[in-house]
Amino acid sequence: MAESKSYKLEKILISKEEIDRRAAEIGRLISEDLAGETVLVVGILKGAFLWMGNVIQHITIPVKIDFMAVSSYGAATKSSGVVRILKDLDSAIEGQNVIVVEDIVDSGVTLAYLKESLLGRGPKSLRICTLLDKPEGRRTEIQADYTGFTVGDAFIVGYGLDVDQQFRNLPYITSVSAG
Repeated sequence: MAESKSYKLEKILISKEEIDRRAAEIGRLISEDLAGETVLVVGILKGAFLWMGNVIQHITIPVKIDFMAVSSYGAATKSSGVVRILKDLDSAIEGQNVIVVEDIVDSGVTLAYLKESLLGRGPKSLRICTLLDKPEGRRTEIQADYTGFTVGDAFIVGYGLDVDQQFRNLPYITSVSAG
């Protein structure tokens, strides 16, 4: 039988109110940047679902949604560097304005792979929106077009982000340590 790890939640780094305010700001920015257009928002499962839902509520132009699931972590707290597409898009993106919504940009390996893969499918434009940016962990050159917050090198959970499928339901962002 596999042994279950326990984790200790640390102090709240970003409150639900701060997240909600930033989601509204980014929704307005997207609406301004793509005024008169339709946007396909692609949420990266599982971590980005809350952030994506929050941001799209504030987009005032026509929105379509789709989801992908990619993995480079598994149950680990550091990226393995090997990216796997677990669920692909349900529709073609050729000629569409696409915004990829991520929970966190850490090493950048997964997002760089995903961006290259999606650009090969011929979108009209491709932008990246992330809840969290962790530049200290970056192993590749990748930059989000819309960033919620920049965080340090701690392992972050809450608001969709997890460790071993735990803590996604927290309404705020916190760091976690093995406990």
